Amino acid sequence: MNMTLWLRPQRALLSALSLLPGMASAEERPNILFLFSDDHAPNAISCYPGGLFDKVAPTPSIDRIAKEGLIFTNSFCANGICGPSRASILTGKHSHMNGFLDNNSSHFDGLQQTFPQLLGKTGYQSAMIGKWHLHSNPVGFDFWRILPGQGSYYNPDFIEMDGSRKRYEGYGNDKVTEFSLEWLKNGRDKSKPFVMMSQFKAPHRNWSPALRHIKMFDGVTMPEPDTLFDAYENRSSVLKEHAMGIDKHMFWGWDMKFHEKNPFPNHFMSGLANGEYKRMTPEQKKAWDAVYEPQNQKFIADMKADKLTDKDVVRWKYQRYIKDYLATIRSMDEGIGKILDYLDESGLAKNTIVIYSSDQGFYLGEHGWYDKRWMFEESFQMPFVIRWPGVIKPGSSSKALIQNIDYASTFLDVCGAEIPKDLQGKSLVPVLKNSGKAPDDWRKSIYYTYYGERTHQVAAHDGVRTEDFTAFYVPKTKEWQLFDLKKDPQQMRSVHKDPAYTAKLSELQQEYAKLKGKYRAHSAILRADRNNQEWWKKRHAQKVAEARKQSHDLIFIGDSITHSWEGAGKATWEKYYGGRKALNLGFSGDRTEHVLWRINNRELQKQKDAKAIVMMIGTNNTGHSQQDPSETADGIERILSALRARCPLAKVLLLGVFPRDHKPDGKLRQINNAINERIAKLADGERVHFMDIGGKFLDKDGVLPKAIMPDFLHPKAEGYKIWAEAIEPKLKEFGL
Repeated sequence: MNMTLWLRPQRALLSALSLLPGMASAEERPNILFLFSDDHAPNAISCYPGGLFDKVAPTPSIDRIAKEGLIFTNSFCANGICGPSRASILTGKHSHMNGFLDNNSSHFDGLQQTFPQLLGKTGYQSAMIGKWHLHSNPVGFDFWRILPGQGSYYNPDFIEMDGSRKRYEGYGNDKVTEFSLEWLKNGRDKSKPFVMMSQFKAPHRNWSPALRHIKMFDGVTMPEPDTLFDAYENRSSVLKEHAMGIDKHMFWGWDMKFHEKNPFPNHFMSGLANGEYKRMTPEQKKAWDAVYEPQNQKFIADMKADKLTDKDVVRWKYQRYIKDYLATIRSMDEGIGKILDYLDESGLAKNTIVIYSSDQGFYLGEHGWYDKRWMFEESFQMPFVIRWPGVIKPGSSSKALIQNIDYASTFLDVCGAEIPKDLQGKSLVPVLKNSGKAPDDWRKSIYYTYYGERTHQVAAHDGVRTEDFTAFYVPKTKEWQLFDLKKDPQQMRSVHKDPAYTAKLSELQQEYAKLKGKYRAHSAILRADRNNQEWWKKRHAQKVAEARKQSHDLIFIGDSITHSWEGAGKATWEKYYGGRKALNLGFSGDRTEHVLWRINNRELQKQKDAKAIVMMIGTNNTGHSQQDPSETADGIERILSALRARCPLAKVLLLGVFPRDHKPDGKLRQINNAINERIAKLADGERVHFMDIGGKFLDKDGVLPKAIMPDFLHPKAEGYKIWAEAIEPKLKEFGL
C-alpha cells in the first residue's frame, strides 16, 4: 500500500484535532525552514572563523542567517557520510539505532519514528525538496520531490510523489530553490505551521558549477592548506591506505573535466567520464567548453612539454577542484538568499526559524584529501547556523558540543511536541534561549562512528571528542589515535603513545566506553560478517544467488535451528513449504549482528514483494556469551526495521526464541524467556505478529525432552513437525 496515501486520512484527523481548544494556532507555533547541503565544509563558509576563502568566495546569504542569529562552532556529525547523517537528523538517533550505517548497503526504514511524522501528529505540514539519498522514498511528508540517488547538477531528474521521474531543464541548485519557493507560495496550507526541508546537491562531487559561475575564479590563485602534501607520519599507517587523495585519486574526466582519453595515467584515474557534461544541451556544452577547454588544452600542452613537476600537477588539480567546489556553492547561496527574501516579503520571517547545515564537512585539500569519513576536524565538523526571531540574540555564537542527533529533539521542542524518550539527541532550545551558552549539565563529549565502505578505502573507526581532545579506535589495526586539539588543531601527530598523555588516553577510553553504553552501541546491533569461515562465506554466496534468481513468497530467517530445515526438518519443509516459493536464510551459529549483516548484503535482493517472513533469532546471543536480553532484543528490533525497509509488503511472524536447557530453571532458558518478554512488545498485530511456540516442545512440567531436542537446542524431525504445524494457521492468515 502507498504509505503516503495511507497517512493522508490520519493527518486530516490530526489536523482537525489541532484546532481543538488548548492547541496553539499556526500563528503562535513557529515554522521551520531547514536549508541543507551536501559536503559543505565550514572552512568554505565565510561566517565561520579561519576559512581560507572568506574574501574570494564569500557566502553572504548563509552569513546573513548567522548575523541575524547564532553560529555553532562545535557542531559535529555522528557518522561522516551523506545518507547516515540524514538518517540521524530524521530520527534523532545514531546510525546503529536507525539502521542506516552506510551508503553502500543500507536502506532507510521510513516507517520508523521520525520527527516529520511526529510533528504531523500535532498539525504541522511538511515538505521535503531536493537531495534525499536514503535508498527509499520519503514517508511522513505532505509533499516531496527528491533527486534520485546523488542527483545531478545539470537538467536534473526528480522523483515525484507518484513514483514517476521527471527531468527539468536547468541547474539543480536553482531547481531546488524554485520548487521550495513554489511550495512556500502555493503548495502549502497557509492555516497550518510548516516544516520545509530544502536540500541542495551542492557542493557534492563532481563539483559542476552553474554556467553563470564557471568563470568566476578565472585569474585567481586559491590559497593552499598547509597540509596539502601531508606524508601521514606520526599517526596510524591506515591513513596512507585511503583512496581519496588529490594526488592519486581524481578522475581525468569526472573530476577534472577533460573530454579526451587520459594521456597521463600516472597522475589521473581513467574510466569515469564527466556525466554532467553528457546531460547538457548543445547550448550548455558550448558555453561550458568555451571556458574549460582552453584551460584544459594549455595544461595538456604544458604536460607534454614537461613543464610541470609532480607537485605542480597536484597543485593544478587542487586549483581545478577547489574552484569548481566553491563555484557550485555560489548558486546555492544565491538560492538561499532568494528564499530568505521571500520570507521577508511574505511576512513569514518573523515566525520562521531558519537553519543552515550540511551533512558533514569536507576536506578542501587538507591532508592531501577531498571527501570526508575520517574523525578529523575538517570533515567531522558540520556547519550549523540558526535564526529564531525574538528568541536568539542576533550575532550570537556558541561553543556547545552539538551533533546532528540533536536536530529532531530540537525541532520537536520548538514546535511544542513531546520528545520521545528513545531519541538519543538533546534539544538545543536551552542553548538557543541563552544566547549560545550551554547549561551546566550540557554534554562534555560526543561519540562518532564510521563503519567503513568500499568507497575511498577509509578504515572503520569510532571515537570520542571533547572540547580539547579527539580519541578514536581503529579495529583493523587494534590501535588508538589521540590528538591534542589545542596544541595540534590540524591533527598531525597522535600522542597516544606519549607518556605525558597516558592519563588522558585512559580517561577518554573510559568516556568512550561510557558513551557506547549510553547509546547502546553493543555487539547485538552492530552488523558483523563471518567471512573468515569458508563455509559461511560460501553459504552466503549461495543464498545471494538464490535470492537473485527469483522472488520468494515466504522467507525463513534465523540461525542453526532455521538452517536445519535443510537437515532434520527437510521432509517437513518439503511437505509444508516445497510448493510455496520459500527461501531458507538460516545460518548455523549466527547471532543477531550476523543476520543484520546478511540481510543488508544482498540476501534479500528481489524480495521486496515477499508475502511473509518467519524469523527466530537470538539463541546464540544467549549461548555464546549470555548476552543481556535487552541487547539481543535491540538486535531483533533492528532486524525487523531492516525487513520493513527491504520487504515492505511482508508480514513478519516473529517467533519467541526456542527454549534451552533441560529444565525451566536453567540459566539459558531464563535468558531466552527474558528476550521473549521484550520482543513480544515489538508486535503490532498488523505487520509484525509475535508467537511463542516454545511451550509446544515441553512436557507438562516444563521439561525439554531429549526426544525433541537431544542437545536442548536443535530439534529432531519431530520438533520441526511441531514447528510447522504450530505456525501453519498464521501463514494461511497471511495469505499463503
